[in-house]
Amino acid sequence: MVALRSWLSRLDTVLGRATMYRLVLVLLLVLAAYAFVLSAAGLLAFTPAELGATLATAVVTAWSGTRVMAMLFRTRPHTESSLITGLLLFFVMFPSAEAPGVGGVALAGLLAAASKYLLVFRGRHIFNPAAFGAAAVTLLGLGAAAWWAANPAMLPVVLLCTILILYRTRKLLMGAVFVLLAVGILVVRLAAGGTDPAAALQLVFVSYPVLFLLGFMLTEPLTLPPRRWQQLLVAAVVAVVLALQISIPPVFLGPEFALLIGNAVAFGMGQRRRIRLRYTGSRQLTPTSAEVSFTPESPVRFKPGQYMELTLPHARPDRRGLRRIFSISSAPDDGTVRFGLRLSNPSSTFKAALLNLRPGASVDATTVAGDFVLPSDPSVPLLLFAGGIGVTPFLSQLRSPAGTERDVVLIYLVSAPAELGYVEELAQSRVILFCPGDPGPLPGTWTRGGTGFPRVEELRSLIPDLDKRRVYLSGSPATLARAKPIIRGAGVRSLRTDAFLGY
Repeated sequence: MVALRSWLSRLDTVLGRATMYRLVLVLLLVLAAYAFVLSAAGLLAFTPAELGATLATAVVTAWSGTRVMAMLFRTRPHTESSLITGLLLFFVMFPSAEAPGVGGVALAGLLAAASKYLLVFRGRHIFNPAAFGAAAVTLLGLGAAAWWAANPAMLPVVLLCTILILYRTRKLLMGAVFVLLAVGILVVRLAAGGTDPAAALQLVFVSYPVLFLLGFMLTEPLTLPPRRWQQLLVAAVVAVVLALQISIPPVFLGPEFALLIGNAVAFGMGQRRRIRLRYTGSRQLTPTSAEVSFTPESPVRFKPGQYMELTLPHARPDRRGLRRIFSISSAPDDGTVRFGLRLSNPSSTFKAALLNLRPGASVDATTVAGDFVLPSDPSVPLLLFAGGIGVTPFLSQLRSPAGTERDVVLIYLVSAPAELGYVEELAQSRVILFCPGDPGPLPGTWTRGGTGFPRVEELRSLIPDLDKRRVYLSGSPATLARAKPIIRGAGVRSLRTDAFLGY
């Protein structure tokens, strides 16, 4: 078990070095290269020429269409997003080197790019672009979706990529619901038609795009609702529509239509307007952290503990791209939106651009989401365990009116006295500080817990009723990997975590 936790911690570190956009792009490129190898070996039904023509057409039209639409709407295009759309269409559309087939792929790429700008509501797009492009050309009779990534030879790599994406996005439960429903219904239907159940199960995994649709498209953050239970519902809807294979003449509701239906359901649950924030300033918290503040142009709905994805176009972005996720540190009724940032040396181009904004500059947010929220029952006693900048979501929770009424103990772990931030904001909270060295005078409600990482005996001694508290743990993957067995060993039964990946 210790070896597994250590391995998962290293995996978190590796996956967290790239944004989700970069990770998905890299995995799609790996999958595309693998497809060409299989094609050259005669293990695919399509020739390398057909794959090459389809890939080039899908990527070029999605990329160029995005840039044209961005110029028309006077915005900066998101290059990684357009490349991902093109690659998705490569795996969804029927490969062809003939003019009619290539033309259908080109139209799908252009329509997919246009949908990001035209099929929007209050600045928020509704549908997965690749699914929309594929569905549109199918309805027009100018192309066909083949979902050819679903085949026996590609299954191992598709499965591995899907698991990595689900793990990185913490969507394993959503993936399990989708797979169980989709595969279960398909197997029952095939068995009812006379297929042996074992053969039906094998057929579903090698011939239906269950895994590809789940890993690369259903997990798209911009078309998912914010809460886990809502995401499970959307996954169930897409799985049922996919598995029932409904036909409404002349339309067959294939996988692309199932996903679009799920997108529509998700849109009804999420933030249905564009979120635009006006920058008001920043302040240094510690030598390696800062807090930035914004005023929203319109009220923003969020729950304490949730996060927001910001989009910040800037010159020469590094591999982390133009979008980043940050936990919200302000309370919902503050009238401002604040984020705590961990600063590295050198800092990412995104954070450097964020800290160099001029007051009044606008920043768009694409997503408000997250399930790291406190129980609805305020009488439930809590222990909040924060490692460094992981204290950020707890600030939002403790700053809100409901947070002041709860029985809360905060364990605050910092690497050095200089890294102790938010002291004034936490002055009225019951805090147990673990800090090497002398942190100086502390608020009266604070207690020194030790100079190193908490041990099981220390937790039990400092918090005698620990086994009766729900525990919320927030910090880096390394902090979480080290803290979870200690917290469990102290007798805690309810533990919820928030990993700060990519910091």
